[in-house]
Amino acid sequence: MLKHRGFPGRLPGSDYQFVIRRANPKGVTPLVVRERYRDRRPADRRADTAFLRALWEHFGDQPFERGNLDAGRLSWLFGREVVAAADDFDPESYEALLVVDVAVAQSSFPDVFDGEY
Repeated sequence: MLKHRGFPGRLPGSDYQFVIRRANPKGVTPLVVRERYRDRRPADRRADTAFLRALWEHFGDQPFERGNLDAGRLSWLFGREVVAAADDFDPESYEALLVVDVAVAQSSFPDVFDGEY
């Protein structure tokens, strides 16, 4: 499992984690598309924004390996702002390649980009 050095471990001042320390001995947690409803708590929205900002600052629009990125946090963005970068995508692999879909991410989280795109 690739560990993304320099990637923030969690949302500051909260228990929302962004990375995991070690591989799950029971098997890889699969990435799933989670529905984001309008009535989500503000703290959850801040965590999504901070996580996408960290992805953008760390990887930009380049494909990246899932590695030690938290599957739960990644699943909130998966299928919309973060998509599979390869046709042979395996949602249960730490080596799976992902990429930020800039157009979708920019429309969903415009404050993350601040006119950089």
